Amino acid sequence: MKILVDMNLSPSWIPLFEAEGYETKHWSQIGSPSAPDTEVMQWARENGFVVFTHDLDYGTLLFVTQTTAPSVIQLRFEDVRPKSVGKIVLQTLWEVKNQIEQGALVTVDIRKSRIHLLPFGEKKRQQTNPVDHQKS
Repeated sequence: MKILVDMNLSPSWIPLFEAEGYETKHWSQIGSPSAPDTEVMQWARENGFVVFTHDLDYGTLLFVTQTTAPSVIQLRFEDVRPKSVGKIVLQTLWEVKNQIEQGALVTVDIRKSRIHLLPFGEKKRQQTNPVDHQKS
């Protein structure tokens, strides 16, 4: 899996992901820091990356465009530093790897992660069971 870290998250996520074998880039290595989300999504889709973000706009873009890629992992934490939530993020990536490869919006929060398969609205690809972090 290849992960593109959005501008709203620190490049300090890169070593955490790379230590787990994920090819990782921060958007600042690729494009303009002020690039619109649509440009980030297009680059990720064309290059086979999953977008890792703290921005809720990506879910809206996936819904509006009805696309199946790229997958997006969005964090729903106040503290988004790797040392604070990295373990939960890595656990979630491992548990939902197959869904991410198919195309998904994964929302990660302290209690559980929710997975919506893409494109939105397709009956066969509705939300799958959430990953409960309280039991892990």
